[in-house]
Amino acid sequence: MNQRLKKHRYITGFDGVRTLAVVAVIMYHLMPYNIQGGYLGVPIFFVLSGYLITDLLNQEWHQNGKIDVWAFYQRRIRRLYPGLVTMVVATAAYITLFQRNLLFNLRAVVVTNFLYVYNWLQVHQGQSYFDRFGTQSPFVHLWSLSIEGQFYLFWPLILLFLWVVVRRRQPIFDIIFIGAFLSALAMALLFRHGQDPSRIYFGTDTRIFSILLGASLSIVWPSASLKKDLQNSARFFLDGVGIAALLLIIWMFFQLPGESDLNYRGGMFFFSLLSVMLIATVAHPGADLNRLLSNRLFSWLGKRSYGIYLYQYPVMIFYEAKVTNIAQHPWLHALIEIAIIVLVSHLSYTYIERPLQHFDYHRTKEVLREFVKRDSRYGIKRIWVVLAAVVCLTAVVGSFSTQAAQTKAKVSNLQAKIDANEQAVKKHNQAVEGNSKNKNQVDSAATISSSTSSASSAASSSTAADGAEKLTADEQQKAATLQITAVGDSVLADGSVSLQQVFPKMYVDAKVGRQAKDAIGVLQGLAQQGKLAPTVLLSLGTNGPFSDAQLQQIMQIIGKQRKVFWINTHVPTRRWQDQVNQALNSAQSRYSNLKVIDWYAYSKQHSDWFYSDNVHPNEYGLKFYSSFVAKKILQGE
Repeated sequence: MNQRLKKHRYITGFDGVRTLAVVAVIMYHLMPYNIQGGYLGVPIFFVLSGYLITDLLNQEWHQNGKIDVWAFYQRRIRRLYPGLVTMVVATAAYITLFQRNLLFNLRAVVVTNFLYVYNWLQVHQGQSYFDRFGTQSPFVHLWSLSIEGQFYLFWPLILLFLWVVVRRRQPIFDIIFIGAFLSALAMALLFRHGQDPSRIYFGTDTRIFSILLGASLSIVWPSASLKKDLQNSARFFLDGVGIAALLLIIWMFFQLPGESDLNYRGGMFFFSLLSVMLIATVAHPGADLNRLLSNRLFSWLGKRSYGIYLYQYPVMIFYEAKVTNIAQHPWLHALIEIAIIVLVSHLSYTYIERPLQHFDYHRTKEVLREFVKRDSRYGIKRIWVVLAAVVCLTAVVGSFSTQAAQTKAKVSNLQAKIDANEQAVKKHNQAVEGNSKNKNQVDSAATISSSTSSASSAASSSTAADGAEKLTADEQQKAATLQITAVGDSVLADGSVSLQQVFPKMYVDAKVGRQAKDAIGVLQGLAQQGKLAPTVLLSLGTNGPFSDAQLQQIMQIIGKQRKVFWINTHVPTRRWQDQVNQALNSAQSRYSNLKVIDWYAYSKQHSDWFYSDNVHPNEYGLKFYSSFVAKKILQGE
């Protein structure tokens, strides 16, 4: 008993390590804000978990000559389940009452999270972790907790086997490290350039290496052997290693986006090794970094880091669903969200996580009997249990509702429109390609589908009746012969047919969820196939900002000899709207062949032009969209 208390005090005294847990959660929290290195918080968290859990198990083995696996499971369940169950049930209840568009597949999400296999449900459903614009799930971040849960289930048994059979530290370290390397190798081999890497990002087999690296550290760097008193030379060396690792971690955080090829071909493994070096330094009581990162504030936040991790996505997604002008004051809204997350996490830690972690479950029957007594000592406090029961019942109703259990999500009017446009554009593109070989097909390109049954002049006349600018006869004639290649995201996909009515020789390549980095490969392919026209129209930025290097690469592919028109973004529900538009305005002064079409300024006061997302033009708004874009292109030619 004394040994257990001593061990517990030593581990929970790692205030410096707690600080790293806070840093990891903060880094991860930045991912939804499109901070490109936010995903790197997860490897730090994984390395921490691998180190601390394995260190506890190692101490138990060396002190007691055995590992009580069942007691370990009980401790993990007491620590993790109260917060997880509360967050999942409360979120499911909120969805049921206030955000029913997220009901689809809710039952499977709840069950797989309770069983710690949610990451494999995400893999099975083909979910993308990097689609920052589509409907976001408030549970998407729980994939990493599922991987940790799977680790907690099997690792005590594996480690016990290694200590019984192998016995010596060095070969045990070698085995664990080789396992980590094989996991990183699987990530590299399964990665395919140009494909969404979410399968690799979510998979236990391709992400376990960070946890195993932390576990291997605990074999050669056990906390019980770390002494507070160090010689100056050793202390300086240790601090130097930690500071170097920290600086490299910061550099990678700002330089490596989540879908970079380098990440999956060794970059994330290298980052995890840096995390091992940093944790080894911070965990050492003799290191200056340990003392620097140990204080009451970080300790307070560290104790609540699990709750901050749990509640970050639900708070952000539910908040942003109600606030539609995020782009106007992005930092203000970010601070409000952070405050709410910390408050909810504190309440969860104080009134749910700690009480249930230390509750004597052998007294469950006794407590229940006392609870139902008329003169119960719990008194008015029982109302909280009643409210909790109502929340649970609401979550169950939502999970088993017809909408949640249906096999297909309801298709919105916008999605149906984009799907129809895709087929029409495909036929139109074939006609445009054929026209480049056979000139007598010019007139057929404008009349491919039912959506494009009228000529461009008729289309412009009809839009004039609705208040949109009318193309002059000269502009209509010029538009009919102008060759354009258009590349963009869902906004272009939405307006593609309308634009092709005006520009019958326009070739369109638009895809839902496309970002600027994705367009680089598309433009390269079009250039190699000779499909880049003298005029190029771009519609990118709806799904996230882009770096100067990405913009420069796009302009280099297109070339100085072509005219480039770039439609800026009207996406008030996302923080990056102004960032994208400012970047385009700045680029316009650097590239003489680039003209920005200011759709944002033209449309920002006309919410009636858009679908409910306030981003994609509706049938009425498309008339203004197509005529405005056409006017700007024709005036710039």
